[in-house]
Amino acid sequence: MKPTMAKVLPACLLLALLLLAPALLAQEERGLIMNLDTGELCLQSVQCKSGCCHHDHILGLTRCAPKAAEFQECSPKTVYGIYYKCPCESGLKCDADKSIVGAITNTNYGLCKDPRE
Repeated sequence: MKPTMAKVLPACLLLALLLLAPALLAQEERGLIMNLDTGELCLQSVQCKSGCCHHDHILGLTRCAPKAAEFQECSPKTVYGIYYKCPCESGLKCDADKSIVGAITNTNYGLCKDPRE
């Protein structure tokens, strides 16, 4: 008994989808726009795996950077999504000037500290 073409084609499509599924999922883990690694160009912090899109000066390119560790310089989180100093890692607090003047003059830097200490 010979299998008909109508039965073989859906089976082949199903097999192809099962084989391609892991490759399609791997593509979504890191893309050209989201889930960017440290050092990659970015426009907003939401694009970076680390959550920090960083630049050194106003005309510099912005790149994804790791969040600040304890006792490193930091910036409080902003709505702008781009930082001169990255915000603190999870569990740490940025002890910085949070005034409007500090935000406007770009002097609102501080140090990451453990709030339990």
